[in-house]
Amino acid sequence: PRVCVVGSGPAGFYTAQHILKHHGGALVDIYEKLPVPFGLVRFGVAPDHPEVKNVVNTFTQTAHSERCTYYGNVTVGRDVTVPELQQAYHAVVLSYGAEDNRVLGIPGENLPGVYPARAFVGWYNGLPENRDLKPDLSCETAVILGHGNVALDIARILLSPLQLLRKTDITDSSLAALACSKVKRVWMVGRRGPLQVAFTIKELREMINLPGARPVLDPADFTGLESAVKDAPRPRKRLTELMMKTALEKPVEMQAAAAGAAAPREWGLKFQRSPQEVLPSADGRRVRGIRMALTCLEGSGDSAKAIPTGDVEELECGLVLSSIGYRSLPLDPAVPFDSQRGVIPNSSGRVEGVPGLYCSGWVKRGPTGVIITTMNDSFDTAQSVLEDLQEGVLDISPSREGFGLVESILRSRGVRPVSFSDWEKIDAAEVARGKAAGKPREKIVDPVEMLKIIGH
Repeated sequence: PRVCVVGSGPAGFYTAQHILKHHGGALVDIYEKLPVPFGLVRFGVAPDHPEVKNVVNTFTQTAHSERCTYYGNVTVGRDVTVPELQQAYHAVVLSYGAEDNRVLGIPGENLPGVYPARAFVGWYNGLPENRDLKPDLSCETAVILGHGNVALDIARILLSPLQLLRKTDITDSSLAALACSKVKRVWMVGRRGPLQVAFTIKELREMINLPGARPVLDPADFTGLESAVKDAPRPRKRLTELMMKTALEKPVEMQAAAAGAAAPREWGLKFQRSPQEVLPSADGRRVRGIRMALTCLEGSGDSAKAIPTGDVEELECGLVLSSIGYRSLPLDPAVPFDSQRGVIPNSSGRVEGVPGLYCSGWVKRGPTGVIITTMNDSFDTAQSVLEDLQEGVLDISPSREGFGLVESILRSRGVRPVSFSDWEKIDAAEVARGKAAGKPREKIVDPVEMLKIIGH
């Protein structure tokens, strides 16, 4: 059987890995729109979390299997359609992730100085489409809307001492911009309370221990939570207890401040505030603040809803980063898509109403969870493919040409795919450039330059 996987992030590679491991004869081709593989491992994981990127070693092993082939620089839906892939393969798995962001839908969200978290993360991680972002870091106060791990990542990058970032694979141009940054205060704002934050304890602890940055949490936000948290699941309980402890602690910096040596930077969490409007400066040319509705919670736990109380509050800032979630987009008119939920309607990864078409990762379940969540989800989809092969739901009697057919389509459209060994040349060039600068790698951010390196 010939299987095609669209997208080379964790979802794509884990799906391929599982199929190759549990079916001794399957051939898997992975298509990727960028010349370089690994999706959010390369472009989403924070530069100061190199250990999370170690999964790349497993993915590389999969790509080196003689039954697996990687075709980069091919945009499915434009260079080749999904129906054309279905002609060429017995099964097609869509694992292309979430390449857009949710919008706030409030006035002022398009002002200069307001950026989606996804674009900001893409900028410091070298995602080609965000390489020219040039965020304005000339203000002292930044507001991040959202209480997830991405919000903490951004706050940490904005406040980290430069000597820590210099040793990472953060891009050269974003490092230069951060070196000139005036930002010294970051507020992370959420519509709900401390019991509903979406970040994890590891990331919070890292933020609390960030050198030269002081946490500012209001003890009043945690009044009466001791009893509520008693019956909470252990991870939620530990996370809340860490926030409470931090709120009540008189940090060492406080004592140092009394001696006249204040911590230069600070960050804090604001709860039960829902963004209403981004406020423009007098000349209308930039952000001067954000107006927020104060909320009260209806219900409890993860299902609690934030209801505006009618009171509002303004917070001064010169930079607003909206970290309220990523969003998948439809890929091809031939593929059903639930635009309400931003997913492909499916059951265990089988796309509804289209036999032989599957999906895995964020486009299957929505943009939530970490790499391990995506791994389990992809194994689940791969298992559906294997079952359908075993039970004869997928007819493999007609031989399919696989890439043979796709290649002639691509050639007729002037598209030249990039192989995995081509990527390894780009990889080697990045590592060499990084070595010269004392970093693990210096990412190449321009696809034209990537293609030049491999002589395309």
